[in-house]
Amino acid sequence: MTGFAWLLQWPIRAIVLLVVASLPLGVEFEDFGAALLSAGAIGLLGTLLTLPLKALFLLPWAVSSLGGLIQPISLLFNWIITAILFGLAAGMVDGFRLKNGIFSVLLGALAYSIISTVSLRLLGLMS
Repeated sequence: MTGFAWLLQWPIRAIVLLVVASLPLGVEFEDFGAALLSAGAIGLLGTLLTLPLKALFLLPWAVSSLGGLIQPISLLFNWIITAILFGLAAGMVDGFRLKNGIFSVLLGALAYSIISTVSLRLLGLMS
């Protein structure tokens, strides 16, 4: 991805958040502005915290996945990191609520990851 392609991803990820909110997972947004701020917060938190979180989980990940040989374990750790970022963003942004607590965090993060990855790949904004 070159240059400012992330600027194109930002509103698409906000729309994905609204799609996730339409599912019965307990994820709620007041309006598109809250979803846009939330998408930005998730992106910013991901930029700042993904590497430290991966460092924190390095030993359990390496042991449980045999150094990355067992792919589902790696996906599980990535999902946990996404859930942490999703929950932190909900705590930071007014108008972004997780009605069912950890259930909403875990399933909302999973739905957000899958839908945004598929959407961005279909649009050619992610490799």
